[in-house]
Amino acid sequence: MKRVGGLFLYAILAGFCIGLGGTVFLKLKDAFPGGNVVGALLFTIGLFTVCTRGYALFTGKACYLFDNPLPAYLLDLLVFWVGNLLGAMLIAGLEHLTGMVGGETGIDATAAALVEGKMGATYLGLFVLGILCNICIFIAVNGYANNPHQVGKYLALFLGVSVFILCGTEHSVADMYYWSVSGVLYAQPGESVLRLLIISLGNVVGGVFFPLMEKGKRRLDLPEAS
Repeated sequence: MKRVGGLFLYAILAGFCIGLGGTVFLKLKDAFPGGNVVGALLFTIGLFTVCTRGYALFTGKACYLFDNPLPAYLLDLLVFWVGNLLGAMLIAGLEHLTGMVGGETGIDATAAALVEGKMGATYLGLFVLGILCNICIFIAVNGYANNPHQVGKYLALFLGVSVFILCGTEHSVADMYYWSVSGVLYAQPGESVLRLLIISLGNVVGGVFFPLMEKGKRRLDLPEAS
């Protein structure tokens, strides 16, 4: 139980950090021409903090599904998902106590416009966008973990995050924050959670796409038994 409690706390922190990245993106998205690009780059503060501090982010951990014992790791992923949701809700709740929220230019209005599009999308579309997003996240977290060059490690984070945002893909934890700060999560909880789960499943598929393909390549390269 102590292990699960520790994972849960680190998952809350991870969700909080991604919410922090989402905050700067919402603030800059429509602030000036090219603000969405600057916001996408600065969003990286979330994944940067998660990776450097070792926090438990569902989308990043999903990339290592088949590197861990099953089905026990599925429980870990559930802990990460719930913790991330609470962390995203926490920072969104704190922001509702400030001047960042409210009015036509509040971050809640910007988030609501984003979420409106996500609520109107098809389930299949959200699932596919979830896949594409976590392919980018795999590039980011795996590059950070394994690139031998320090510049390459951090470049992987910036490229992976900014590309998934600018391409309009779906990151389940970022979406947890957008749904929370916009208020849609509380106004339409059933449909909101369903869509977040669909996106999350897409994230899992996208996270294991490269590892599975590479594992298949290695098997094909094995010499045949005589």
